[in-house]
Amino acid sequence: MYLEELLIEGFKSYVSRTQITGWDPEFNAITGLNGTGKSNILDAICFVLGITNLSQVRASNLQDLIYKRGQAGVTKASVTIVFNNEDRDRSPVGFEAYKQITVTRQVLMGGRTKYIVNGHNAQQQTVQNLFQSVQLNINNPHFLIMQGRITKVLNMKPTEILSMVEEAAGTKMFEDRKTKAIATMAKKERKVEEINTLLLEDIIPKLDHLRAEKRVYLDFQKNEAEMERLNRLVISYEYKKHEEKLKKSGTDNDAKINELKTKVQAAQDDIKKLELRKKAVSEKMKKNSSSGIKIRELEAQIKEYSTQLVRLKTKKDLLESSTTDEQRSLSLIAAQKGELAQSLDEKKHAYERINLEYGSFKKEYDEKTTEMKNTDELIQTLTTGISAEEGRENGYMEQLQHAKNTANQASTSEEQALLKIRHLQRELAEKEPQAAKALTESQGSVVALEQKKNEISQIQSQLNALNWDPEMENGLLRRKNGEQDKLNELYEEKESLTRKLSSLNFQYSNPTPDFDRSQVKGLVAELIALDKKHFEASTALEICAGGKLYNVVVENEKVGAQLLDGGRLKRRWTLIPLNKIQGQKISDSKLQAAQHIAPGKVDLALSLVGYQDEVYQAMEWIFGSTFICHDAQTAKDVTFNKQIRVKSVTLDGDVYDPFGTLSGGSKPNSAGILIKVQELNQVNQEIEHHTRLLESLNEEIQASQKSIGDYKKCKQRLDLQTHELKLLEQRMSKSTHAQLAARVESLKEQIVQQEEVVHQAQQDKQTALQECDRIESEMADFNNNKDTKLDEMNARVEKLKSQLKKSAIKLKDMQRTVQTFELEIEQLETDIVSCDNEMQKVRDSIQEYKTSTVNMAKEMDSIKDAMNGAKEELETENRILNAHNEEFNDLSAIHERRSAELVEFNLRVQKLTHDNERFQKEKQTSEQTVRDLEAQNEWIADEKQLFGQPGSAYDYNNISLADVRKQLQQLSTSHEKMRKQINVRVMNMIDNVEKKEASLKEMLSTVQKDKQKIEDTIVTLENYKMEALEKTYRKVNRDFSDIFGDLLDGNTCKLQAPEGKLISDGLEVKVCLGGVWKQSLTELSGGQRSLIALSLILSLLQFKPAPMYILDEVDAALDLSHTQNIGSLLRTRFKGSQFLVVSLKDGMFNNANVLFKTRFKDGTSVVERTTPHRKEAGRKRGRNDKENRPVIASP
Repeated sequence: MYLEELLIEGFKSYVSRTQITGWDPEFNAITGLNGTGKSNILDAICFVLGITNLSQVRASNLQDLIYKRGQAGVTKASVTIVFNNEDRDRSPVGFEAYKQITVTRQVLMGGRTKYIVNGHNAQQQTVQNLFQSVQLNINNPHFLIMQGRITKVLNMKPTEILSMVEEAAGTKMFEDRKTKAIATMAKKERKVEEINTLLLEDIIPKLDHLRAEKRVYLDFQKNEAEMERLNRLVISYEYKKHEEKLKKSGTDNDAKINELKTKVQAAQDDIKKLELRKKAVSEKMKKNSSSGIKIRELEAQIKEYSTQLVRLKTKKDLLESSTTDEQRSLSLIAAQKGELAQSLDEKKHAYERINLEYGSFKKEYDEKTTEMKNTDELIQTLTTGISAEEGRENGYMEQLQHAKNTANQASTSEEQALLKIRHLQRELAEKEPQAAKALTESQGSVVALEQKKNEISQIQSQLNALNWDPEMENGLLRRKNGEQDKLNELYEEKESLTRKLSSLNFQYSNPTPDFDRSQVKGLVAELIALDKKHFEASTALEICAGGKLYNVVVENEKVGAQLLDGGRLKRRWTLIPLNKIQGQKISDSKLQAAQHIAPGKVDLALSLVGYQDEVYQAMEWIFGSTFICHDAQTAKDVTFNKQIRVKSVTLDGDVYDPFGTLSGGSKPNSAGILIKVQELNQVNQEIEHHTRLLESLNEEIQASQKSIGDYKKCKQRLDLQTHELKLLEQRMSKSTHAQLAARVESLKEQIVQQEEVVHQAQQDKQTALQECDRIESEMADFNNNKDTKLDEMNARVEKLKSQLKKSAIKLKDMQRTVQTFELEIEQLETDIVSCDNEMQKVRDSIQEYKTSTVNMAKEMDSIKDAMNGAKEELETENRILNAHNEEFNDLSAIHERRSAELVEFNLRVQKLTHDNERFQKEKQTSEQTVRDLEAQNEWIADEKQLFGQPGSAYDYNNISLADVRKQLQQLSTSHEKMRKQINVRVMNMIDNVEKKEASLKEMLSTVQKDKQKIEDTIVTLENYKMEALEKTYRKVNRDFSDIFGDLLDGNTCKLQAPEGKLISDGLEVKVCLGGVWKQSLTELSGGQRSLIALSLILSLLQFKPAPMYILDEVDAALDLSHTQNIGSLLRTRFKGSQFLVVSLKDGMFNNANVLFKTRFKDGTSVVERTTPHRKEAGRKRGRNDKENRPVIASP
């Protein structure tokens, strides 16, 4: 493919249509004076090839390309290029069928560009792809060597030279594609992130939300279906019930009424006859009136006797109760005395132990005190020679004398004690045989005493085994009395509150025997639980509820009708059936708005009251649509706010209505009723609590009765046996044996005491003798070493003083302890005496009570005898009147029975008449109800034959209609709440979102697969790039050296990688001149450097020849000889490519096959074609010559 024709019109200096034809397929030269339009021809070619960098065609914008920028009447620039495309092997992709390819580019004023390819409009990218497929990439033009390109090559860095080689190898396009692919991968990565973000932040949360809404919607549909089923069941039951009523007849009631009227007439006749007979008998009884007076007197007398007996019986019971109480007190006092005696015994033993320790410690303290005092006096005597006390001897001699005296006194005491022991032993020898003889004589009393002690021990063991404390009984009785008193107080308080709340006394009788009273919930006021922290709002709540506080809440309208018909209500009551009311609760948005206006000062009335869940509807109906405000200003702000407009009540009782009504100023008559109800509820709770406690105490007392009885019996036996033991001991203590035995024991004790005296005297004597030896030894030591001995004695005195100071505190504490024990023992002895006195008083009281009881029993016997006599006399008188009385009583009984039957018959007639009337009304109601149900429910006509059929959907045998209605009510409430929350479009929405999720996931998978393919392709092509680059480098390097050798004979050059790097990192030029390799291009002359650059460019062009090459004054820096060489080189070395060379030197264009000369004529450029004459010119070579074919580098 080569250039055949070029048409220029309105482009730069070519104002008129200029057609340049006759282009040589190989070597064309363009010359002319400066400014005549030589380079504009090249610019026109670059323009039509699709150049985008306008600076390469010396323009700043597209308008600069139009002749004189469009100011000379020319409004567009157009360039058309015609290529010969006969060579199919070198044809652009997609244009193999065309022999010529015509490409036109036009630019209009305003910058709009237009491309035409073979007469058809085309996109810029299509034109670029056309030329890029034949190595004519105008935006990276290796086939275009413009002015200054040589200089640029000389200044290129290794990476830039490498880029030229890559462009020649065709890998530069790969790099561009790689860059675009990496950018595409980045976009795809961002797309992946966007998809993931969209899934995580939007789609998945939305799906979760929609799935939750879907579950709610499905529950709603299920709930709706269940409601429909239950509703049909209830309606069918009502329909069946009314239809059965229509089938009944009232003729049975008419027959019963006629029969009862006949019985009424017969009863009236009988009553008249009985009244006449009673009158006759009554007249007979009046005649015997005197007997009646006597009977009344006797009856009064018997009544008086009976009253006296009751009074005496009460007194006797009181005396017996008092006797029992006193006996119980006696047992308690005896037990207390026993405890005191035990405590006294323990205290005495402890006192003896403490007193012994105190005596021993005091004795040691006194000895140390004496020793310190003596040592101190000895020191004073030895140092001054003067005794501390007048009349005493000085120093060691005094101590020695004192020790000897102590030894003599101990010897004397020992002898006296031994003498007493001998005397006592003689008397003991005499008394012991006498005591043994007396013991034999009184052996029976001793045995009896031991038996009594054993019996007491056994009874005491039994008493201990009972594990019962009398104080426990007293504690239980005290607690019982306390609980009883507390209950009495609570009942009085309850009665007082009940009187104040008499208006809340709702009483009724069961309308039917099987009536369920749990269906009557109670009065509204009683159903409210008001917390103490909300007491201040009680007035507002009462005003909010108004008269509804006194309404009675019932389960349904059927229960209400039963109460009104058969509940025997004593006054008019308003009933609230829970299934017929629907409260309007204030919306959350209005509540939040109100609380925002007055934080902490506004509450929904419903939130201030407590209640059971089963009466929620009633409470919502009463309190759900009103605010409770703390003050008037808050009530105004909330009530009249445009977003709220809800009725409000202040704590003071003022009512604010959004329609402008204001009421209040005084408290209602019911003020405080809620608080009183809460107080009554609290009292009822306390009564219930204390009643349970009292029952528990009674059960505990009842359970303990056996233990109490056993304990009392055992205690009485123990007291009796103990008393008998004391009597026996007293009797034995006065006997001879006892006196002798006591004397024997006394003698033995005295002997033991005297033996202890002997032992103590011997110890004292031994100690005194040792003291004498010590003093004599110290006297000898003192005489030998006076100073040292004095120091030792002074140290001893100080040590004793320190010990005594510490011991004094302990001695004082021990003395205080001993005194405390003495006082406690004295108090216990006093208490025991008091117990004895108290027990004697109680015994006296018991004896007095028993005496009084016996006297009263005698008096009661006397009165009984008198009363029995009066009764016998009364019986005699009664027998006289019995006949008349019996007849009269019989007549009265018959009269009363027949009167009752008459009343019963009349009531039954009235009831049957009323039932008949009600039946007719119910029949009419049932007829209307059946018609209404059939009109409102079309399905009844199709399914009424199944109503009540076992096993069908309308089987009533295994269900409770009350439970069904309750369940239906609950489902209705739930259905209403769910209806406000469901999203009816959720099924379509979730389907769309799930499709979008699937689409995004599929798109994500596709993007990830595309990304992986691009990465794999880049890796594969990267290997191919390195292989192609290496092959290109070898070919270009060889041609570079050959071309430079042709231009500068005898010299060579090469391309090599920078030291320590690979060719993929960059290439630099090395030149060898005259056999010497130059280190840098700066060592070359300007012409040599130009030849180097031109050689490199031509070697790159020769590697992969393009169809056309454009050279713009590349020989400007060369002399004529080198220009001639270049021209010859282009003509001979580059076969198969078309060269368009702009040059001003003959040496260049004389080698061309065709020469185009430009000149300026009338302000526009003109082109003329000539054929230069050269000596080497031979025959005209055709395109089919083998030497014209492009050189293909061997691998």
